[in-house]
Amino acid sequence: MNYWTELSIQYANRRNYLDELFRVYPTTPEGIRDIDGETWRNVENAFESKDNIALIENLLRLDLFPLKDSYVAYLRRDKSALRRNPRTVARLCGRLYELGLDKIYEQSTQPKETNRQIGPLFRRWLRRSSLGIKPVALDAFASSNRNAVLDASDGQMKEFAATHLGYTLNKGLDLVARFNGVYVIGEAKFLTDFGGHQNAQFNDGVAALRLEGIGAVPIAVLDGVLYIKSRSKMYTQITTELKDANIMSALVLREFLYQL
Repeated sequence: MNYWTELSIQYANRRNYLDELFRVYPTTPEGIRDIDGETWRNVENAFESKDNIALIENLLRLDLFPLKDSYVAYLRRDKSALRRNPRTVARLCGRLYELGLDKIYEQSTQPKETNRQIGPLFRRWLRRSSLGIKPVALDAFASSNRNAVLDASDGQMKEFAATHLGYTLNKGLDLVARFNGVYVIGEAKFLTDFGGHQNAQFNDGVAALRLEGIGAVPIAVLDGVLYIKSRSKMYTQITTELKDANIMSALVLREFLYQL
C-alpha cells in the first residue's frame, strides 16, 4: 500500500485524528442568516392579506426558502411560472400558512449547513502557512523555481495546470504546489459519511490520480470516514484498486511535500 495512505489510516485509527483535523476543517455552524427588513415586511403583509403570489415572490428573495420542496428551485429560476401554476402556489402557501410567520422566520434564518462550508476551509488552512510557507499569487509562483504553494481560485489553478503541466480534466483544483522542483496537483475533500453524495465526492477527489503523462505528481488530500477500517466502498478502494496512489490526509501533507 502507498506509504502515505497507510500513514493516514494509522493516524486516523491510533491518534486524536478528529481533534487534529479540526485545525484544517473547523466546521462550526455560522450565525443565523440576515433577512432584509423591507423584504420581511412584505412577507408579513402578504401573509396577513393571503396574497399567495406576493408571499412566494418575497420568500424567493431570501437566501433560504422556508420549505423544502422540489418545485422551489424551478420557481426561483422562472418567476413567471408563479402565475401559470396556481395549484402549485396554493399548495406551497397552504404549508406556509400552517407554519405561521414565526416559524417561517425561523426556517428562513437557519445557519448554513456545515457541509456546505467545507469547500473553502482547506485553502484557508493553507493560507495560514500550515505547510511551512505562505501561498503566493500566480505571478510569483510562475516566476520562481522555489518551493511554493499557489494561492489562486480553483479555476486559475486548473488553467495553470492545463497550460504548464498537461492537466486535462475539466474541473478545478484545490492544490498546486512545487517542492524540490517537483510539481504537485490535487483536490481536497472532507468525507463526512458513507454513501450517495459522499461517494461522488470521493470519486471526484481521486479523478486526477488516473491521469498519465502529466508534468506533476497527482495526489488526493482526503479526510474523514474513508480511513475507518471497514468494508465500506471507500476503504476498500483505497486499500485495493487505489492502494498505490497518493491518497493522504491533510495532516501528513506537509511531510509528503518536503520529502519529494
